Amino acid sequence: MPFASALSIEADSGKAVDECAGGVNWDGSVDLALIFFTPQHRKKAGRIAAKVIERFAPRCLLGCPGETVVGTGREVEEGPALCLWLGRWRERVELTAFHLGLEETSEGHSLLGWPDELAEADADESLVIALADPFTFPVDDFLRQMNESSPGLGVVGGMASGARQPGMSPLLIGSEAMPQGAVAALLRGPIGVRSVVSQGCRPIGKPFVVTKAQENVILELGGKPAIEQLQKLWENLTPRDQNLVRQGLHVGRALSEYQDVYQRGDFLIRNVICLDRDAGTLAITERVRPGQTVQFHVRDAGTADEDLREILQLDGSRHPGKVGGALLFSCNGRGSRLFDRPDHDAKAIEAAQGAIPLAGFFAQGELGPIGGQNFIHGFTASVVLFEE
Repeated sequence: MPFASALSIEADSGKAVDECAGGVNWDGSVDLALIFFTPQHRKKAGRIAAKVIERFAPRCLLGCPGETVVGTGREVEEGPALCLWLGRWRERVELTAFHLGLEETSEGHSLLGWPDELAEADADESLVIALADPFTFPVDDFLRQMNESSPGLGVVGGMASGARQPGMSPLLIGSEAMPQGAVAALLRGPIGVRSVVSQGCRPIGKPFVVTKAQENVILELGGKPAIEQLQKLWENLTPRDQNLVRQGLHVGRALSEYQDVYQRGDFLIRNVICLDRDAGTLAITERVRPGQTVQFHVRDAGTADEDLREILQLDGSRHPGKVGGALLFSCNGRGSRLFDRPDHDAKAIEAAQGAIPLAGFFAQGELGPIGGQNFIHGFTASVVLFEE
């Protein structure tokens, strides 16, 4: 197998690494090694990386902490955990590891550390895996620059979790543990990779065209105050959907304005953060402009389960080739906080693809492309699938 993973729940970091190293049952070279670990192991992060390098000599190594660590068919939400994932490609794949940090320059704050190889990357045969510190890394600026300078090049990964302040999320790049910024790897060549992002929402009502907006505030939908349109929608909802709206309302922004019918996966989901009944407006966590199409959405365990399973099934029908390994970057609001059974997202991937080598963590923001653009998401499962 070109991919392998192993999970340990040993509290001792050295024993956890040794257990994972033996569990992968690996011979030969390693192109990419990924390590995800719970906060119990963060003080030994550098030593963990050094032991993996000593044992496998990977060409590229990345890692970060997560409050929950994912392995094949399993999500460890309680206690210590460490997962090691290894990958190797039959044909030559170029790997470039880099660290990005926010620095003060003569022109103001800038992200420094961009590799020259990004300019040479073919978007159709390249991928960036990025792991970042949520306290010190401007992820929106990073994704905007990626979308503008490298259009179509997918960015996957997540924001480290399990820390309450800066400096407590060691980001591994090689044998170094970086206390801030982001670590990333650019993969170029025949990597045979694709990603799916399950946003876990279901549309309600009908799509509307934004007819008046300012920044992130929707003033009018279809020529009428946004609150008025929402009130009309509310009156026609079932009691169950009304209850879901009370729990949390979302707005999906259509990724394309050139469709007559919209369906699952056609929207970028954002939270509604303010309803102003006096002004008749609503604010969301995304800038909006007149002419865009939006639709209200709701989310619960049932819709999240349905969305992930359907999107994995749809991906499988479009790509019948065998998947050899996968990564999962899931929101820390999922797991047992959302579902009534453990290991939900990991089990869903196992049901769709079999017991393939899987690794990942519950993030404080998940990275993944939607409609050819890279975004940071919330309450999503961002899945990366590597063909065998």
